[in-house]
Amino acid sequence: MAILITKSSRVIVQGITGGAGSSHTRRMLDYGTQIVAGTSPGKGGQQVHGVPVYDTVRECVEKHAADTSVIFLPARFVSEAGIEAVRAGIKLVVVVPEHIPIADMLKLRQEAQKHHARILGGNTAGIISPGQANIGIIPDVAFKPGRVGTVSRSGSLTYYIADTLTREGFGETTCVGLGGDPVLGSTFSEILELFEADPDTKAVVLAGEIGGVYEEMAVDVIQRMKKPVVVMIGGRFAPPGKRMGHAGAIVEGTMGTADAKLKVLTDAGAHAAMTFMDIPRILKELKI
Repeated sequence: MAILITKSSRVIVQGITGGAGSSHTRRMLDYGTQIVAGTSPGKGGQQVHGVPVYDTVRECVEKHAADTSVIFLPARFVSEAGIEAVRAGIKLVVVVPEHIPIADMLKLRQEAQKHHARILGGNTAGIISPGQANIGIIPDVAFKPGRVGTVSRSGSLTYYIADTLTREGFGETTCVGLGGDPVLGSTFSEILELFEADPDTKAVVLAGEIGGVYEEMAVDVIQRMKKPVVVMIGGRFAPPGKRMGHAGAIVEGTMGTADAKLKVLTDAGAHAAMTFMDIPRILKELKI
């Protein structure tokens, strides 16, 4: 099985006529993702790679039973687009653009909760259920169907971890990108709970990074989980006060350091991986 997306997911692309929207639509279609429609206000009636374009999300839902959206729009338009999607009945919105204004993201997250929808991002590489669907900008070469779920704030860490799991024969059920912006639409806790309920996921790899408290917020869930959780935190040698790649990856003083996060998570029962090859070693020791 998988979480959040499967081969049955009916996906729309908001911003499908733009350069990024068009090129990634082609790539997602090539993978087998069911892209049923796209939106670009004022360009309804056109087609992109054979995918029909509409002016509104509501038309996509009504005519194609769409349930998932991926947004390829400038950051300042993301909140409006995401709110339009969840109000129209979309249940999963993948926000690829980065540097979404914090107030916009808070408003979008609140609106999504009101409509029982889920947001991934901003600044997410996307989500992939290998062999079923790939939504966002994730290169599929490293991924193979298997038995380990992954959730990460970093696209690069997602790729490297998946490549390691694939080469070592584990494969992946679903790989979820939470995103690197300071305010996220979904948390580690929420995704871990979904993996815990998925019968095909036998273990989970959580890849965090310095800054923020999203990793620490997962402690209560990890303590309750029956499935093992392997944690890896990027930025162990990052200098204090310097942003490292993502807008949310910044440490002030001792708060949000990699070592502090690892201690909290391992105290909760997670298994710490210091290198990529530690991950399959730990999984083999746990007989996953």
